Amino acid sequence: MDFQTTLFEPPTAGVGDLDALLVRRELTEGAWLDVARTWLSAPDDVFTTLLDTVPWRAERRQMYDRPVDIPRLTYTYMIGEELPHPLLTDAREALSAHYADELGEPFRTAGCCYYRSGRDSVAWHGDTIGRGSNIDTMVAIVSLGDPRKLHLRPRAGGESVVVEMGHGDLVVMGGSCQRTWEHAVPKVASAGPRISVQFRPLNVF
Repeated sequence: MDFQTTLFEPPTAGVGDLDALLVRRELTEGAWLDVARTWLSAPDDVFTTLLDTVPWRAERRQMYDRPVDIPRLTYTYMIGEELPHPLLTDAREALSAHYADELGEPFRTAGCCYYRSGRDSVAWHGDTIGRGSNIDTMVAIVSLGDPRKLHLRPRAGGESVVVEMGHGDLVVMGGSCQRTWEHAVPKVASAGPRISVQFRPLNVF
């Protein structure tokens, strides 16, 4: 593992005050992006625990005439499954409480992606399988490990947005973002390991 954890970890692990930390950026067509830097106060233990305990899976997907490896490892904790670290449970509860009025329902699942190096990536897409195809929803991403850039672009064309996601940062895509925008984490020449945890409501993929 090439990622260097923090040298001076805060003594108390927890999630920060979303009201104080979140900064919202309005996008186009009713989409928006919230960012909270260093939302997890002690991300090192979460990163190490997920790296060691999540049952990571290598998946394949049919592309045109042949199956190809998905360039990252994944695992999704469905409703009723215990999350691999108590701080992630705290994070999901804090997100559900903060966004209750806007979202109207709690976050229920936690999808995990392990980017082993800069060669791992995720292509342009929106989470439009399920209810995300026709209603406004939210996807909240907690980033752990080496920084990587989240790229977003409007489906109708126009100016793109790039957000660097650092160790312990939170990024929330909301409003019409999954339907009217696409997002990606492109390959880079060099990067250490990174894990992202994506909290979603019921039936949003």
